[in-house]
Amino acid sequence: MATACIAQLTFGDQTFLKPVTVAFDQEYASADGGLLLLKALDARLGLTRTLAGGLRDGRQPGKIQHSVLDLVRQRVFGVALGYADCNDAARVADDPLHKLAVDRDPLTGAALGSQPTLSRFENAISRPALGRMLHGVADTVIALHRRRLGRRRVRRITIDLDPTEDPTHGQQELSFFSGHYGSWHYLPLLATLTFNTES
Repeated sequence: MATACIAQLTFGDQTFLKPVTVAFDQEYASADGGLLLLKALDARLGLTRTLAGGLRDGRQPGKIQHSVLDLVRQRVFGVALGYADCNDAARVADDPLHKLAVDRDPLTGAALGSQPTLSRFENAISRPALGRMLHGVADTVIALHRRRLGRRRVRRITIDLDPTEDPTHGQQELSFFSGHYGSWHYLPLLATLTFNTES
């Protein structure tokens, strides 16, 4: 088992034909390689730019270190990678791939937003802003499917809303107990769109 004092492990048993060495001494490393795919997809769809466009920045310009677009991207990509809590910002603030995802230099770029910055950002979003963001997401989805379907006419759009259980452990904020599932959990609502008779 690797520890702070053991920078590498070598496996030399009969499982491998040659000794295999695993090093843990890289100064700049990330476990979130999938972030590059998310960034490429976002660049194609423009989803985070659309979400940020629905927000009004009321902060004092001279005191801003992180743009609204950077904060939106940090939260959206973080949630997509399993960092649902703003407290996770401390772990990924200097992660090279997370910095690259918000167009900062992965090695010399400034650190991403901290937990207090992200929490203030989330709590400052108003209901009208959420409505603008919702309409932006809907417009993005409809435009994507319009390009995908081409000239085929859509006669029916089915919106399927389903909750999905996400169990929690400990005393996590906003989780609740459900007798139906027999556990403490979050219950996010997923929306699936179907055009015409697609399955």
